Amino acid sequence: MKTLTPRLLLPTCLLLMYVVWGSTYLAIRIAVAELPPLMLAAMRFLAAGGLMLAFLRWRGVPWPRWVEVRNAGIMGLLMLGVGNGAVCVAEETVPSGLAALLVACGPLFAILIAWAWGSRPRAGEWVGIGLGLAGVAILNFDAHLAASPKGFILIVIAAATWAFASVLQARIAMPAGPMSAAIQMAVGGAGLVLASAATGERIPTEVHWHGWAALAYLTVFGSLVAYNAYVYVLRHARPALAMSYAYVNPAIAVALGALLANETMSLPIGLGMAVILSGVVLIALGNQRR
Repeated sequence: MKTLTPRLLLPTCLLLMYVVWGSTYLAIRIAVAELPPLMLAAMRFLAAGGLMLAFLRWRGVPWPRWVEVRNAGIMGLLMLGVGNGAVCVAEETVPSGLAALLVACGPLFAILIAWAWGSRPRAGEWVGIGLGLAGVAILNFDAHLAASPKGFILIVIAAATWAFASVLQARIAMPAGPMSAAIQMAVGGAGLVLASAATGERIPTEVHWHGWAALAYLTVFGSLVAYNAYVYVLRHARPALAMSYAYVNPAIAVALGALLANETMSLPIGLGMAVILSGVVLIALGNQRR
């Protein structure tokens, strides 16, 4: 990414977040059919974080100050341990496309939290959030969501936790560059190992190659590529734009779920997606006028 100019780097990172993270919902759905959800997330982030830390230290990147390491670790536990871990558990019962649509409530939490810290929302952001909430309300008419209240609650908790950590991360001392993402993933993965052990998860005796392939995709693209892009956007844009992936990912997740996993496109999902995705336009336009 260093070869890109700052003018091109931000939209490139946004594109990676939108496309790659949109596809990870299906990858998680495939993987949790073969591997326990918390163990899956633990292996993903431990591998990605460990590889990044080893590479950065090999390249001579200095170790950050203790306060930065501590803060990055807290962010990792919140965003990856709680946020991603809850989504993985929820996708045992919630279709991947619907899970991605539910995460769209994240920007609402982000804007409210940022407002509490003095960043007053713009009018366009309020309208965009209103559209997002309306879309989520429409989704509640889908039969899959009605049959899985636990999954719904877990994803809302994940979205709120991720939003809080995203806003907080831009206001505290964090490691510079890729070291921030590396520490977050390593610590988040370690926390997920403890959560997996505490819940009694065990590796199955037989795991289909689909499960391992999905884990590899999540580790390389979902973590090493897209998460680093997200950390960059958090440092160079307003929280609403950083959280806008939650509006774009659903379109990709729903399409992939329908094409590759035979997930149904119900009327509530179609209408909800149309309403939700319209909100990102207003938020993105508002960011251009900063």
